Amino acid sequence: MNGQQYHQRAINFALSLLTVWFASAPLSGFCADTPDANAYAPANLPGNGLAQHDFLCSGEAHEERLSLVRGGRVVWSYTHPGRGEISDTVLEPSGHILFAHQFGITEITRDKKVVWNYDAPAHTEIHTAQPLGTNRVFFIENGNPARFIVMNKDTGAIEHQFVLLAKDTNSVHRQFRRARLTPAGTILVAHLDLGKIVEYDWDGRALWSQDLTNCWSAEWLPNGHVLAATSAVQVVREIDRQGRTVWEWTPADAPGYQFGFTQTAIRLPNGNTLINNWFEHPPQEPEAGREPVQAIEVTPDKKIVWALRSWAPPADLGPATTFQMLDP
Repeated sequence: MNGQQYHQRAINFALSLLTVWFASAPLSGFCADTPDANAYAPANLPGNGLAQHDFLCSGEAHEERLSLVRGGRVVWSYTHPGRGEISDTVLEPSGHILFAHQFGITEITRDKKVVWNYDAPAHTEIHTAQPLGTNRVFFIENGNPARFIVMNKDTGAIEHQFVLLAKDTNSVHRQFRRARLTPAGTILVAHLDLGKIVEYDWDGRALWSQDLTNCWSAEWLPNGHVLAATSAVQVVREIDRQGRTVWEWTPADAPGYQFGFTQTAIRLPNGNTLINNWFEHPPQEPEAGREPVQAIEVTPDKKIVWALRSWAPPADLGPATTFQMLDP
């Protein structure tokens, strides 16, 4: 037998073994890790669905919807009759709901009466707003120039402001999303278009900064670190004051789940992290029960202990960006 004949016989023998294996192997086990194009998440999800947590959620979508979930059901919902996208929502101690919706800020009661409203001036946008005491609100007005503003809701007067640096003053949409007060009373701002997080004092002086591409939100943690979420690059990262990454999550840590935009992350009292998953329109129609999840809760070792999927009436939450956890 020459070398060429030996080589051909070896190939034929290998092919015969593969034929036997394919004939006997269970189809369910073959390519088990290959994702189903119509499945955005597992059919069976961890956790207790809507009963896992009490929360207020809303999302940026063409239909501006807010939902309050308590005791495993939607107890209140509201669709704002305006244009824009909701990027920040808070249930206030008074029971009112304050939300920023791109072209303004609105405060409503639980019976859906508007008690305060501020329309964004022409050529500006507002994507973050938070109460400051009982009669003031702070927000960022994307524009030329962009401004951090404290406004008295009773009088409409701007009581404090400073200019924020932005990359593009002609296209204001991507300038800023979230801003939050820190326990020290400083202001933590996510510069979406500049790709950084900056802590400011009330005179607008930068006290600390960290580069992070597409940073959508950042919050101060009790340990002094910053928990930040990015949108297009889909990274959630905990950063210490020296700029070192001490914890990081990416979609690679959640096999079997597809992610659109991870814009917000919240560190829960139990030490777990809640991460939103924003989809407005999945690229193809998912199977019933295999739609994208709107959020996941992961442990410090990145195990998913809760995945929220609620797209059908009477609990159609819609696209979810903002979460305020309301557990007792």
